[in-house]
Amino acid sequence: MSKFYFSILAMLITFTAFAQTHLYQHEDFDQITADHKTIAILPFDATIKLRPKQMKELSQDQLTSMEQKEGENIQEAMYSWFLKRKKRGSLQVDVQPPRTTNSILLKNNLDIYDLSSQSPTDIAAMLGVDAVVMGNLETNKPMSEGAAVVTTLLIGFGNTNNAIVNMEIYNATDGVLLWNYNKKVRGGLGSGPDDLINTLMRKASRRLGYTD
Repeated sequence: MSKFYFSILAMLITFTAFAQTHLYQHEDFDQITADHKTIAILPFDATIKLRPKQMKELSQDQLTSMEQKEGENIQEAMYSWFLKRKKRGSLQVDVQPPRTTNSILLKNNLDIYDLSSQSPTDIAAMLGVDAVVMGNLETNKPMSEGAAVVTTLLIGFGNTNNAIVNMEIYNATDGVLLWNYNKKVRGGLGSGPDDLINTLMRKASRRLGYTD
């Protein structure tokens, strides 16, 4: 196989799981969420771990902007995943559009870096929802296609992308942790946020109380 075709193949690799999955669901999930109507997904807290040599080619502001965009991309991908289940009739709650969520957060002078100082209960009350989905992402390079290609050309990222995702769902009324999912995945240059979420949720959805 020529180097050209091998490179194309590497770019088309999607995320695959390669480590132990940690999944928790509250034993009373169904009872606690019986009256839930709407949930909201917050922008994920994303961290892109760069080597010192790579950081020389990017300013801290550029890295921060890239991380914020990654967090919003995961938020959108998660929303798309839930929306597909809603259209199939297999999701029991509505999901607040990310644009609405982010607009409300902005009006309250909150960005992803401020969310950790707020309790899930306060955030849910602010958004007017019954539960909030939040999480963090750690990756060794950006996943969004444009950013991944550009930064690969600029600072020499490899084809493999490792990511660790931690996702949580909190009840609005009392802030109880309803669901937690932690997984490590590996992908290629062509892997995007949608690929990541599809890989993560393929098995987890069977143990997510909101889905049939």
